[in-house]
Amino acid sequence: MRIVVLVKEVPDTYGDRHLDLETGLTQREGGENVLDEITERALEAALTHADASDGVEVTLLSMAPDAAHASVRKGLALGAASATVVSDEALAGADAVLTAQVLAAALRRGGFDLVLAGASSTDGTGGVVPSLLAELLGVPGAVGLSSLEIGADAVSGTRPVDGGVQSVRASLPAVVSVTEALPDARFANFKGIVAAKKKPLEKLSLADLDITVDPAVEARSILVSVAQRPPRAGGIKIVDEGDAGTQLAQFLAENRLV
Repeated sequence: MRIVVLVKEVPDTYGDRHLDLETGLTQREGGENVLDEITERALEAALTHADASDGVEVTLLSMAPDAAHASVRKGLALGAASATVVSDEALAGADAVLTAQVLAAALRRGGFDLVLAGASSTDGTGGVVPSLLAELLGVPGAVGLSSLEIGADAVSGTRPVDGGVQSVRASLPAVVSVTEALPDARFANFKGIVAAKKKPLEKLSLADLDITVDPAVEARSILVSVAQRPPRAGGIKIVDEGDAGTQLAQFLAENRLV
């Protein structure tokens, strides 16, 4: 079985994140970029299955600039056997549809039995790429799973829905996305870090995937405007002079909070 885990480098959520007000893109220079935690959880699910099963190969796939190779290497240090990174200047600012098209082409090229991804990245938070991938690849898609069980010919799991929990099952090959409810990723040990330096990391361009991107004609999402978030305004302060309860009740009523 070949499990491909989609990984993504994102700005560290523990640091300050800013948008470039000219391009509308996240400013990634000057700050710390890390492997998205939710993709690490997807990788952990794949590695856990590989540890308990014979003949399972876990590989990584990412669409990212060359600078992201260090983060992808972390996934190799955790236990993945190899990685593929699609890097091309024409992909800067790619929307979800173009991202899915590129990843789908890379998956067709390398082959897969199961694609695992995070339900939503912590930078774009679009949450639609796994579903788009399933559609483009013509395979079942099970998205937003909070539990996951991988079998020899199918995957199953549960996801929360309004009023309950939904059980889903999909035959392989399939695309599956998981939420933060899955277990944390393991820590990379020294042996894994050293081994990661020698594991294959293939770099592909759009030409390698036979994809041509022309921003002038490509049907893509267009950024209309971007603005800096206004500073937070101070809240209303209620001083108790014997009528604090009345003031609080009035505030709640005026803001339709009761």
